[in-house]
Amino acid sequence: MKIYIRILIESIIQAKNQLVNNKLRTILSLLGISIGIFSIVIVKTAVDSLEYNIKNSFSKLGTDIIYIDKMPWNEDPKHNYWKYKRRPDITIDDFNAIKKKVKSAKKSSFTVFVAGKTLKYKSSNVDGAYILAPTWDFADMMKLKFDKGRYFTMKEYTGANNKVILGNTVAEELFLTVNPIGKYIKFLGQKFQVVGVLEREGDNIVNIMPFDNAILINYNTARKYINVRDTRRTGRLLSVQANNENDLEGLKDDLVIALRKERRLKPKEEDDFAINESSLFTKILDKVFGTMNIAGFFIGIFALIVGMVSIANIMFVSVKERTKIIGIKKAIGARRIVILLEFLIEAVFLSLMGGVVGIVLVYLVTILVNNMVDFELFLSFGNILYGVLWSIGVGIIAGLLPAFKASKMNPVVAIRK
Repeated sequence: MKIYIRILIESIIQAKNQLVNNKLRTILSLLGISIGIFSIVIVKTAVDSLEYNIKNSFSKLGTDIIYIDKMPWNEDPKHNYWKYKRRPDITIDDFNAIKKKVKSAKKSSFTVFVAGKTLKYKSSNVDGAYILAPTWDFADMMKLKFDKGRYFTMKEYTGANNKVILGNTVAEELFLTVNPIGKYIKFLGQKFQVVGVLEREGDNIVNIMPFDNAILINYNTARKYINVRDTRRTGRLLSVQANNENDLEGLKDDLVIALRKERRLKPKEEDDFAINESSLFTKILDKVFGTMNIAGFFIGIFALIVGMVSIANIMFVSVKERTKIIGIKKAIGARRIVILLEFLIEAVFLSLMGGVVGIVLVYLVTILVNNMVDFELFLSFGNILYGVLWSIGVGIIAGLLPAFKASKMNPVVAIRK
Protein backbone atom coordinates (compact mmCIF):
# COMPACT_ATOMS: atom_id res chain seq x y z
CA MET A 1 0.00 0.00 0.00
CA LYS A 2 2.84 2.37 0.88
CA ILE A 3 4.41 1.99 -2.55
CA TYR A 4 1.18 3.05 -4.28
CA ILE A 5 0.87 6.12 -2.04
CA ARG A 6 4.47 6.96 -2.95
CA ILE A 7 3.70 6.52 -6.67
CA LEU A 8 0.70 8.85 -6.28
CA ILE A 9 2.79 11.55 -4.55
CA GLU A 10 5.64 11.27 -7.06
CA SER A 11 3.23 11.44 -10.00
CA ILE A 12 1.62 14.61 -8.65
CA ILE A 13 5.08 16.13 -8.14
CA GLN A 14 6.01 15.23 -11.73
CA ALA A 15 2.80 16.83 -13.00
CA LYS A 16 3.57 19.96 -10.99
CA ASN A 17 7.07 20.03 -12.49
CA GLN A 18 5.54 19.86 -15.95
CA LEU A 19 3.64 23.05 -15.17
CA VAL A 20 6.62 24.81 -13.59
CA ASN A 21 9.22 23.84 -16.19
CA ASN A 22 7.04 24.01 -19.31
CA LYS A 23 4.39 26.58 -18.42
CA LEU A 24 3.36 27.69 -21.89
CA ARG A 25 3.29 24.20 -23.42
CA THR A 26 1.32 22.71 -20.52
CA ILE A 27 -1.14 25.60 -20.25
CA LEU A 28 -1.88 25.50 -23.99
CA SER A 29 -2.35 21.74 -23.83
CA LEU A 30 -4.59 21.94 -20.73
CA LEU A 31 -6.65 24.60 -22.48
CA GLY A 32 -8.06 21.84 -24.69
CA ILE A 33 -9.33 19.77 -21.76
CA SER A 34 -10.65 22.92 -20.04
CA ILE A 35 -12.71 23.83 -23.12
CA GLY A 36 -13.90 20.24 -23.44
CA ILE A 37 -15.07 19.93 -19.83
CA PHE A 38 -16.56 23.44 -20.00
CA SER A 39 -18.54 22.48 -23.12
CA ILE A 40 -19.93 19.21 -21.79
CA VAL A 41 -20.76 20.60 -18.30
CA ILE A 42 -22.27 23.91 -19.49
CA VAL A 43 -24.59 22.08 -21.91
CA LYS A 44 -25.74 19.68 -19.18
CA THR A 45 -26.11 22.56 -16.70
CA ALA A 46 -28.19 24.57 -19.18
CA VAL A 47 -30.44 21.58 -19.98
CA ASP A 48 -30.88 20.67 -16.29
CA SER A 49 -31.65 24.29 -15.37
CA LEU A 50 -34.14 24.63 -18.22
CA GLU A 51 -35.81 21.36 -17.18
CA TYR A 52 -35.99 22.51 -13.53
CA ASN A 53 -37.49 25.90 -14.43
CA ILE A 54 -40.11 24.44 -16.79
CA LYS A 55 -41.09 21.62 -14.42
CA ASN A 56 -41.25 24.11 -11.56
CA SER A 57 -43.73 26.14 -13.63
CA PHE A 58 -45.86 23.05 -14.25
CA SER A 59 -45.67 22.05 -10.57
CA LYS A 60 -47.97 25.00 -9.80
CA LEU A 61 -50.74 22.93 -11.37
CA GLY A 62 -50.44 20.58 -8.37
CA THR A 63 -49.41 16.93 -8.31
CA ASP A 64 -52.65 15.87 -6.59
CA ILE A 65 -55.03 17.73 -8.92
CA ILE A 66 -56.91 16.35 -11.92
CA TYR A 67 -58.02 18.72 -14.71
CA ILE A 68 -61.05 17.97 -16.87
CA ASP A 69 -61.04 19.42 -20.37
CA LYS A 70 -62.31 18.78 -23.89
CA MET A 71 -58.84 17.92 -25.15
CA PRO A 72 -56.15 15.62 -23.69
CA TRP A 73 -52.88 17.33 -22.80
CA ASN A 74 -50.64 14.49 -23.97
CA GLU A 75 -51.71 14.65 -27.65
CA ASP A 76 -50.81 17.01 -30.44
CA PRO A 77 -54.06 19.01 -30.96
CA LYS A 78 -53.57 18.82 -34.75
CA HIS A 79 -54.04 15.06 -34.85
CA ASN A 80 -57.66 14.87 -33.70
CA TYR A 81 -58.58 18.55 -33.51
CA TRP A 82 -62.09 18.34 -34.99
CA LYS A 83 -62.95 15.28 -32.95
CA TYR A 84 -62.17 17.13 -29.72
CA LYS A 85 -63.60 20.42 -30.98
CA ARG A 86 -67.01 18.77 -31.40
CA ARG A 87 -67.07 17.65 -27.77
CA PRO A 88 -69.35 19.56 -25.38
CA ASP A 89 -67.66 22.24 -23.28
CA ILE A 90 -67.02 21.78 -19.58
CA THR A 91 -69.87 23.36 -17.61
CA ILE A 92 -70.90 24.28 -14.09
CA ASP A 93 -73.24 21.26 -14.24
CA ASP A 94 -70.20 18.97 -14.55
CA PHE A 95 -68.71 20.71 -11.53
CA ASN A 96 -71.90 20.29 -9.49
CA ALA A 97 -72.14 16.59 -10.41
CA ILE A 98 -68.56 16.00 -9.23
CA LYS A 99 -69.17 18.00 -6.06
CA LYS A 100 -72.16 15.82 -5.16
CA LYS A 101 -71.13 12.36 -6.35
CA VAL A 102 -67.33 11.98 -6.22
CA LYS A 103 -66.39 11.04 -2.66
CA SER A 104 -62.69 10.56 -3.51
CA ALA A 105 -62.47 14.30 -4.31
CA LYS A 106 -61.16 16.49 -1.50
CA LYS A 107 -61.98 19.78 -3.23
CA SER A 108 -63.07 20.90 -6.67
CA SER A 109 -63.14 24.21 -8.49
CA PHE A 110 -64.77 25.62 -11.63
CA THR A 111 -63.16 28.74 -13.08
CA VAL A 112 -64.29 31.02 -15.90
CA PHE A 113 -61.74 33.17 -17.79
CA VAL A 114 -62.57 36.42 -19.58
CA ALA A 115 -59.81 38.21 -21.49
CA GLY A 116 -58.97 41.82 -22.28
CA LYS A 117 -60.72 44.05 -19.76
CA THR A 118 -59.91 47.66 -18.81
CA LEU A 119 -59.68 48.66 -15.14
CA LYS A 120 -59.97 52.24 -13.89
CA TYR A 121 -59.03 53.92 -10.64
CA LYS A 122 -59.48 57.72 -10.64
CA SER A 123 -57.29 58.91 -13.56
CA SER A 124 -55.33 55.66 -13.84
CA ASN A 125 -56.31 52.71 -16.01
CA VAL A 126 -54.90 49.32 -17.02
CA ASP A 127 -55.76 47.65 -20.34
CA GLY A 128 -55.71 43.96 -21.20
CA ALA A 129 -56.11 42.48 -17.72
CA TYR A 130 -57.97 39.18 -17.71
CA ILE A 131 -60.67 38.09 -15.28
CA LEU A 132 -60.52 34.87 -13.28
CA ALA A 133 -63.89 33.94 -11.80
CA PRO A 134 -63.42 30.81 -9.64
CA THR A 135 -65.67 28.93 -7.26
CA TRP A 136 -64.88 28.86 -3.54
CA ASP A 137 -62.10 26.24 -3.22
CA PHE A 138 -59.86 27.76 -5.91
CA ALA A 139 -57.55 29.63 -3.49
CA ASP A 140 -56.72 26.54 -1.42
CA MET A 141 -56.24 24.32 -4.46
CA MET A 142 -53.92 26.79 -6.24
CA LYS A 143 -52.20 27.75 -2.95
CA LEU A 144 -52.68 31.46 -3.58
CA LYS A 145 -50.35 33.73 -1.58
CA PHE A 146 -51.13 37.35 -0.78
CA ASP A 147 -48.86 40.37 -0.74
CA LYS A 148 -51.63 42.45 0.83
CA GLY A 149 -55.14 41.74 2.00
CA ARG A 150 -57.00 38.43 1.78
CA TYR A 151 -59.20 36.05 -0.20
CA PHE A 152 -62.99 36.41 -0.38
CA THR A 153 -64.99 35.49 2.70
CA MET A 154 -67.74 32.87 2.43
CA LYS A 155 -70.32 35.63 2.98
CA GLU A 156 -68.87 37.65 0.07
CA TYR A 157 -68.86 34.52 -2.10
CA THR A 158 -72.43 33.39 -1.41
CA GLY A 159 -73.71 36.99 -1.48
CA ALA A 160 -72.03 37.69 -4.87
CA ASN A 161 -70.51 40.89 -3.47
CA ASN A 162 -68.53 43.22 -5.72
CA LYS A 163 -65.11 42.40 -4.25
CA VAL A 164 -61.95 41.97 -6.31
CA ILE A 165 -58.42 40.59 -5.85
CA LEU A 166 -55.67 42.05 -8.06
CA GLY A 167 -52.57 40.46 -9.53
CA ASN A 168 -49.35 42.13 -8.40
CA THR A 169 -48.50 43.75 -11.75
CA VAL A 170 -52.07 45.03 -12.22
CA ALA A 171 -52.06 46.54 -8.71
CA GLU A 172 -48.70 48.29 -9.26
CA GLU A 173 -49.71 49.78 -12.63
CA LEU A 174 -53.11 50.90 -11.40
CA PHE A 175 -52.23 52.27 -7.94
CA LEU A 176 -48.48 53.02 -8.17
CA THR A 177 -47.49 53.82 -4.56
CA VAL A 178 -51.03 53.92 -3.14
CA ASN A 179 -52.18 51.01 -0.94
CA PRO A 180 -55.00 49.36 -2.98
CA ILE A 181 -56.76 47.62 -0.08
CA GLY A 182 -60.23 49.08 0.47
CA LYS A 183 -60.11 51.24 -2.67
CA TYR A 184 -62.77 50.99 -5.39
CA ILE A 185 -61.96 50.32 -9.03
CA LYS A 186 -64.25 50.20 -12.06
CA PHE A 187 -64.61 47.48 -14.72
CA LEU A 188 -67.49 45.62 -16.37
CA GLY A 189 -69.36 48.89 -15.88
CA GLN A 190 -69.43 48.32 -12.08
CA LYS A 191 -67.52 49.39 -8.98
CA PHE A 192 -65.52 46.72 -7.12
CA GLN A 193 -63.75 47.02 -3.79
CA VAL A 194 -60.17 45.69 -3.65
CA VAL A 195 -59.79 43.17 -0.81
CA GLY A 196 -56.45 41.57 -1.74
CA VAL A 197 -53.28 41.76 -3.87
CA LEU A 198 -51.57 38.53 -4.86
CA GLU A 199 -47.90 37.92 -4.15
CA ARG A 200 -45.66 38.60 -7.15
CA GLU A 201 -45.29 35.48 -9.26
CA GLY A 202 -42.46 36.78 -11.45
CA ASP A 203 -41.44 35.61 -14.89
CA ASN A 204 -41.62 31.89 -15.55
CA ILE A 205 -40.60 30.08 -18.73
CA VAL A 206 -44.09 28.61 -18.84
CA ASN A 207 -46.86 30.68 -17.26
CA ILE A 208 -49.80 28.28 -17.00
CA MET A 209 -51.93 30.86 -15.23
CA PRO A 210 -50.19 34.28 -15.07
CA PHE A 211 -51.66 35.61 -11.82
CA ASP A 212 -49.60 38.85 -11.97
CA ASN A 213 -51.85 40.12 -14.79
CA ALA A 214 -55.11 38.73 -13.43
CA ILE A 215 -58.10 40.17 -11.58
CA LEU A 216 -60.14 37.75 -9.48
CA ILE A 217 -63.83 38.04 -8.79
CA ASN A 218 -65.79 35.11 -7.40
CA TYR A 219 -67.95 32.96 -9.68
CA ASN A 220 -71.27 34.09 -8.18
CA THR A 221 -70.37 37.74 -8.75
CA ALA A 222 -69.27 37.00 -12.33
CA ARG A 223 -72.68 35.49 -13.13
CA LYS A 224 -74.29 38.89 -12.54
CA TYR A 225 -72.25 40.67 -15.22
CA ILE A 226 -70.89 37.96 -17.56
CA ASN A 227 -72.64 35.27 -19.57
CA VAL A 228 -70.59 32.46 -17.97
CA ARG A 229 -72.20 29.86 -20.28
CA ASP A 230 -70.99 31.64 -23.43
CA THR A 231 -68.16 29.30 -24.46
CA ARG A 232 -67.11 31.55 -27.38
CA ARG A 233 -66.22 34.50 -25.15
CA THR A 234 -65.10 32.69 -22.01
CA GLY A 235 -62.62 29.97 -21.18
CA ARG A 236 -63.19 27.47 -18.37
CA LEU A 237 -61.18 25.19 -16.13
CA LEU A 238 -62.53 22.34 -13.99
CA SER A 239 -60.04 21.03 -11.44
CA VAL A 240 -60.47 18.31 -8.82
CA GLN A 241 -58.13 17.64 -5.89
CA ALA A 242 -57.70 14.08 -4.65
CA ASN A 243 -58.34 13.02 -1.05
CA ASN A 244 -55.30 10.78 -1.38
CA GLU A 245 -52.45 11.93 -3.64
CA ASN A 246 -51.30 8.30 -3.98
CA ASP A 247 -54.65 7.21 -5.41
CA LEU A 248 -55.11 9.48 -8.43
CA GLU A 249 -56.18 6.48 -10.50
CA GLY A 250 -59.10 5.87 -8.13
CA LEU A 251 -60.14 9.52 -8.44
CA LYS A 252 -59.93 9.30 -12.24
CA ASP A 253 -62.23 6.26 -12.27
CA ASP A 254 -64.75 8.03 -10.03
CA LEU A 255 -64.67 11.15 -12.22
CA VAL A 256 -65.28 9.13 -15.40
CA ILE A 257 -68.29 7.41 -13.81
CA ALA A 258 -69.76 10.70 -12.51
CA LEU A 259 -69.27 12.61 -15.77
CA ARG A 260 -70.57 9.83 -17.99
CA LYS A 261 -73.69 9.65 -15.82
CA GLU A 262 -74.11 13.45 -15.86
CA ARG A 263 -73.76 13.55 -19.66
CA ARG A 264 -75.98 10.48 -20.14
CA LEU A 265 -73.45 8.59 -22.23
CA LYS A 266 -74.41 5.07 -23.30
CA PRO A 267 -72.12 2.16 -22.35
CA LYS A 268 -70.71 1.81 -25.88
CA GLU A 269 -70.14 5.56 -26.36
CA GLU A 270 -66.63 6.81 -25.72
CA ASP A 271 -65.90 9.59 -23.21
CA ASP A 272 -66.55 13.10 -24.54
CA PHE A 273 -64.13 14.68 -22.07
CA ALA A 274 -60.43 14.30 -21.17
CA ILE A 275 -58.93 13.57 -17.75
CA ASN A 276 -55.57 15.37 -17.43
CA GLU A 277 -52.87 15.78 -14.79
CA SER A 278 -49.61 17.77 -14.59
CA SER A 279 -47.52 14.57 -14.78
CA LEU A 280 -48.56 14.28 -18.46
CA PHE A 281 -46.42 17.35 -19.17
CA THR A 282 -43.46 16.07 -17.16
CA LYS A 283 -43.51 12.71 -18.97
CA ILE A 284 -43.36 14.51 -22.32
CA LEU A 285 -40.61 16.78 -21.00
CA ASP A 286 -38.56 13.81 -19.76
CA LYS A 287 -38.33 12.54 -23.35
CA VAL A 288 -37.49 16.00 -24.72
CA PHE A 289 -34.76 16.67 -22.17
CA GLY A 290 -33.40 13.14 -22.56
CA THR A 291 -32.88 13.91 -26.26
CA MET A 292 -31.32 17.29 -25.42
CA ASN A 293 -28.88 15.65 -22.99
CA ILE A 294 -27.80 13.17 -25.66
CA ALA A 295 -27.31 16.02 -28.15
CA GLY A 296 -25.33 17.97 -25.53
CA PHE A 297 -23.17 14.92 -24.86
CA PHE A 298 -22.19 14.67 -28.54
CA ILE A 299 -21.46 18.41 -28.70
CA GLY A 300 -19.14 18.12 -25.69
CA ILE A 301 -17.49 14.88 -26.75
CA PHE A 302 -15.86 16.49 -29.80
CA ALA A 303 -14.34 19.20 -27.59
CA LEU A 304 -13.13 16.50 -25.18
CA ILE A 305 -11.36 14.64 -28.00
CA VAL A 306 -9.28 17.79 -28.59
CA GLY A 307 -8.45 17.89 -24.86
CA MET A 308 -7.59 14.19 -24.86
CA VAL A 309 -5.10 14.68 -27.71
CA SER A 310 -3.55 17.60 -25.80
CA ILE A 311 -2.99 15.50 -22.65
CA ALA A 312 -1.62 12.59 -24.70
CA ASN A 313 0.82 15.00 -26.38
CA ILE A 314 2.10 16.22 -22.99
CA MET A 315 2.57 12.65 -21.77
CA PHE A 316 4.44 11.47 -24.88
CA VAL A 317 6.82 14.44 -24.51
CA SER A 318 7.18 13.65 -20.78
CA VAL A 319 8.04 10.00 -21.53
CA LYS A 320 10.66 11.08 -24.07
CA GLU A 321 12.26 13.61 -21.68
CA ARG A 322 12.41 11.08 -18.83
CA THR A 323 13.56 8.03 -20.83
CA LYS A 324 16.88 7.74 -18.98
CA ILE A 325 15.16 8.06 -15.56
CA ILE A 326 12.71 5.32 -16.57
CA GLY A 327 15.65 3.08 -17.56
CA ILE A 328 17.40 3.65 -14.21
CA LYS A 329 14.19 2.91 -12.28
CA LYS A 330 13.66 -0.33 -14.17
CA ALA A 331 17.33 -1.29 -13.78
CA ILE A 332 17.11 -1.05 -9.97
CA GLY A 333 13.96 -3.20 -9.86
CA ALA A 334 10.92 -1.03 -10.60
CA ARG A 335 8.11 -3.16 -12.00
CA ARG A 336 6.18 -2.35 -15.19
CA ILE A 337 3.00 -1.65 -13.21
CA VAL A 338 4.83 0.96 -11.12
CA ILE A 339 6.03 2.85 -14.22
CA LEU A 340 2.61 2.54 -15.87
CA LEU A 341 0.78 3.88 -12.79
CA GLU A 342 3.26 6.73 -12.41
CA PHE A 343 2.51 8.13 -15.87
CA LEU A 344 -1.18 7.26 -15.74
CA ILE A 345 -1.70 9.12 -12.46
CA GLU A 346 0.27 12.07 -13.84
CA ALA A 347 -2.04 12.19 -16.89
CA VAL A 348 -5.16 12.01 -14.70
CA PHE A 349 -3.84 14.78 -12.44
CA LEU A 350 -3.12 17.07 -15.41
CA SER A 351 -6.56 16.30 -16.87
CA LEU A 352 -8.21 17.05 -13.52
CA MET A 353 -6.46 20.41 -13.38
CA GLY A 354 -7.85 21.28 -16.80
CA GLY A 355 -11.28 19.96 -15.77
CA VAL A 356 -11.34 22.08 -12.61
CA VAL A 357 -10.62 25.18 -14.71
CA GLY A 358 -13.51 24.22 -17.01
CA ILE A 359 -15.91 23.73 -14.07
CA VAL A 360 -14.87 27.07 -12.54
CA LEU A 361 -15.62 28.74 -15.89
CA VAL A 362 -19.09 27.12 -15.88
CA TYR A 363 -19.69 28.47 -12.35
CA LEU A 364 -18.67 31.99 -13.44
CA VAL A 365 -21.04 31.77 -16.43
CA THR A 366 -23.95 30.78 -14.13
CA ILE A 367 -23.29 33.84 -11.94
CA LEU A 368 -23.14 36.09 -15.01
CA VAL A 369 -26.37 34.70 -16.51
CA ASN A 370 -28.27 34.92 -13.19
CA ASN A 371 -27.25 38.58 -12.82
CA MET A 372 -28.19 39.51 -16.40
CA VAL A 373 -31.30 37.41 -17.13
CA ASP A 374 -34.35 36.42 -15.08
CA PHE A 375 -33.56 32.72 -15.42
CA GLU A 376 -32.26 30.41 -12.69
CA LEU A 377 -29.10 28.77 -14.08
CA PHE A 378 -27.38 26.64 -11.45
CA LEU A 379 -24.37 24.33 -11.28
CA SER A 380 -25.45 21.29 -9.29
CA PHE A 381 -23.16 18.96 -7.33
CA GLY A 382 -24.17 16.19 -9.75
CA ASN A 383 -22.89 18.20 -12.71
CA ILE A 384 -19.65 19.06 -10.88
CA LEU A 385 -19.17 15.32 -10.25
CA TYR A 386 -20.07 14.68 -13.89
CA GLY A 387 -17.28 17.03 -15.01
CA VAL A 388 -14.75 15.54 -12.57
CA LEU A 389 -15.50 11.96 -13.71
CA TRP A 390 -15.13 12.98 -17.34
CA SER A 391 -11.78 14.63 -16.49
CA ILE A 392 -10.57 11.42 -14.83
CA GLY A 393 -11.82 9.32 -17.75
CA VAL A 394 -10.12 11.55 -20.33
CA GLY A 395 -6.88 11.49 -18.28
CA ILE A 396 -6.90 7.68 -18.15
CA ILE A 397 -7.59 7.29 -21.89
CA ALA A 398 -5.08 9.98 -22.88
CA GLY A 399 -2.36 8.67 -20.56
CA LEU A 400 -2.81 4.96 -21.22
CA LEU A 401 -0.74 4.72 -24.43
CA PRO A 402 2.19 6.89 -23.22
CA ALA A 403 2.23 5.06 -19.86
CA PHE A 404 2.16 1.66 -21.60
CA LYS A 405 5.02 2.77 -23.85
CA ALA A 406 7.07 3.87 -20.82
CA SER A 407 6.39 0.63 -18.92
CA LYS A 408 7.58 -1.52 -21.89
CA MET A 409 10.96 0.21 -22.24
CA ASN A 410 14.09 -1.90 -22.09
CA PRO A 411 16.17 -0.52 -19.18
CA VAL A 412 19.52 -0.81 -21.04
CA VAL A 413 18.24 0.88 -24.19
CA ALA A 414 16.50 3.57 -22.13
CA ILE A 415 19.64 4.40 -20.13
CA ARG A 416 21.74 4.71 -23.32
CA LYS A 417 19.21 7.14 -24.79
